[in-house]
Amino acid sequence: MDINQLTPKEKAELQAQLAAEAKAEAEKRAANINTYKELVSDTVIKCFPVLQDQAQSLGSTKLQIYKMFESALLMKFDLYKVKEDQQSHTFTDKDGQFRITLGANMLDNYDDTADSGIEMVKDYLNSLGDTENAKQAIKICLSLLAKDKKGTLKASRIMTLRKHAIESGNPRFIEGVEVIMNAYKPIVSKQYIRAEYKDEKGVWVSVPLGLTEADI
Repeated sequence: MDINQLTPKEKAELQAQLAAEAKAEAEKRAANINTYKELVSDTVIKCFPVLQDQAQSLGSTKLQIYKMFESALLMKFDLYKVKEDQQSHTFTDKDGQFRITLGANMLDNYDDTADSGIEMVKDYLNSLGDTENAKQAIKICLSLLAKDKKGTLKASRIMTLRKHAIESGNPRFIEGVEVIMNAYKPIVSKQYIRAEYKDEKGVWVSVPLGLTEADI
């Protein structure tokens, strides 16, 4: 069709037809979008109770496993003089085919006395002078004292700082780091359970215990 050959009336009719088709297509798309949103909403409403039940079931199983190991943990503390704040415990059957690990993820946390230790360390750093070696030492130590986004010191960095303090031999520096370390009060974030078995090749294989890890 050569649109230039159409009369004004025919052009107007063609434009009206195209506009009607575009409107119909837009209305159809809008209807499909609404149908999709309704489908998603209905599916979420149906699935959510299933997932809530699964979460409750996993929580009950987790509590059951910890209770089943209570006696073994008490005996371990008594027999091997294990510290009660040990973060993980691994238990294996006598044939070495299965093992279960009970543990806890810890979050770094310090009480307010850590700030006093930080000031002591900074006092020492300020006494180092303005040489290149002093500037480098100050830069390293301040980076180890840097807090994360939540305003918390990293325990691993403080351990590294302690090595620098001992190497320096400076009592003030050492004391400041000790104050920080004594202020360490880690918080238990999550308790976890891991279960593993040995396959035919003798390799430990993890049992998927959560929906994320489970195969489908």
